[in-house]
Amino acid sequence: MDRSDVELSPTAINLFIECRRCFWLKYHEGRKRPSGPFPSLPNGMDREIKNHFDRYRQKGEVPPELEQSDIPAVPYPQGEFLQSCRDWKRPPRYEKDGAVLRGAVDDLLNTRGGDIVVMDYKTRGYPPKEDTGVPHYYERQVNLYNLILASNGYSTADFGLILYYYPDRLLEDGEMLFHNEFRKVEIDLEQARETFGEAVETLQGGEPEPGKDCDFCQWELQQK
Repeated sequence: MDRSDVELSPTAINLFIECRRCFWLKYHEGRKRPSGPFPSLPNGMDREIKNHFDRYRQKGEVPPELEQSDIPAVPYPQGEFLQSCRDWKRPPRYEKDGAVLRGAVDDLLNTRGGDIVVMDYKTRGYPPKEDTGVPHYYERQVNLYNLILASNGYSTADFGLILYYYPDRLLEDGEMLFHNEFRKVEIDLEQARETFGEAVETLQGGEPEPGKDCDFCQWELQQK
């Protein structure tokens, strides 16, 4: 596979980390892992959270989630740049020797110094554990988005954010209340570059060995 044929996303990079063979097969043979029904609730929540933040943007105000936190940032101004960053088909993108990385952010914030902060929304059924930190695939996603922005000349903060929403209680009238909680992600652009480079190199080589910890590869081996 020629480098100019390689176009990856943060989701694809996470597949590469999980299993190089599954990643290679997807791009060389179009073979995808089996998947069950995808829950629609997270997509619906993402849409409503975007609308919520955008309403405050339009009023020039800070959403209560940020107002009540210790996060030193405010919503990035509404405009064409934010809308473009939310659309994976549009720039900006990261390019290295013909291979491309592109993606879509949930939201952007600005620090008081003008640096951009990448923020992802995550909906879950329970509070994030205090002692486990942010899952690596969430961290990787935020880091790769930062790489895209930084490679295009935008000044990014040394941290990103995961904004968790999880259920609080159901009121008698049927209204569901949610808690929210911010978690910081340390930005490592060099690690993001290396991971993207390794993924591209894997696609240019031969089919990797089945992943020892990959249930899909191991199931396939059992069928032979």
